[in-house]
Amino acid sequence: MDWVELAVETTSLGAEAVSALLISAGALGTQIIDRADLPEQEALDAAWALMDDSVKNQMPAKPVVKAWFQDVGHAELAREAIAKLQRAGGFDAGSLAVTQGAVQEEAWAESWKNHFHPIKVGRFVIRPTWEAYEAGPRDLVIDMDPGMAFGTGWHETTRLCLQLIEQYYRGGRALDLGTGSGILALALGKLGARDVLAVDIDPGAVRAAGENAAQNGLSEVIEVRQGDLTQGIVGSFAFACANILADAIIVLAKPLKPLMMPGGVFVASGIVKERAGDVTDALVCGGWRLMDQALEGEWAALAFEA
Repeated sequence: MDWVELAVETTSLGAEAVSALLISAGALGTQIIDRADLPEQEALDAAWALMDDSVKNQMPAKPVVKAWFQDVGHAELAREAIAKLQRAGGFDAGSLAVTQGAVQEEAWAESWKNHFHPIKVGRFVIRPTWEAYEAGPRDLVIDMDPGMAFGTGWHETTRLCLQLIEQYYRGGRALDLGTGSGILALALGKLGARDVLAVDIDPGAVRAAGENAAQNGLSEVIEVRQGDLTQGIVGSFAFACANILADAIIVLAKPLKPLMMPGGVFVASGIVKERAGDVTDALVCGGWRLMDQALEGEWAALAFEA
């Protein structure tokens, strides 16, 4: 069976919004292809020898979101939604130029894997489940199948979060809010956490994170739960992390604090650099102390102490 494939040219900041729009219009899968997801040359030289140069060469010059539809009707609805977004403006989403094609079912199921290879962030090695990797003595290998709706490359925000998690997690119960594919919860498990609660509002993310926990032998360590941020969560945590948007992190400032042990650490990412001050102000007002920040490209990650 042939599927309808739409490709939308956008920007790094617009890619997630475009992906969500296409999913809401009926896409059964999306793929974000963005060169900004790849590390800069300095980082490549230092720690990213696993990244094949051909990965960047195969990627389009501008960010593209691909989406796949079972029927032309849903594809047309998606085109209309993109056109409406283009007319509305409000933020830099790029040209939003749309191209349409067809792809066979087998190719659709496999094509998103072409840009995904083992990569290294500190001690963590993220290995796609379909590729081999010989681990070194200090490597913490995370086997990942992110699923088609989670993007193809590791975004700066994920890398920044992983760096701060390795630096600041020192044991104890941990919380991952907006877990997505579960990568941060898996990282905590690989560092030795024995009790991790991973929460996401999206049932697809909950399913993917659970499957990834099982793939890594961490099902007994990581509880994956559907939920809206801290709602319904009880207990005391030594560590928390959230790779979400700045506004959502600001909302977390007060309700997360009572869930943390004294001296507990909260790593927050997904923050555009220009909003880092807003996030810091909100958390400091909520009783947190800023410990550290990490920057890459247009993004910032922050570490706070409860």
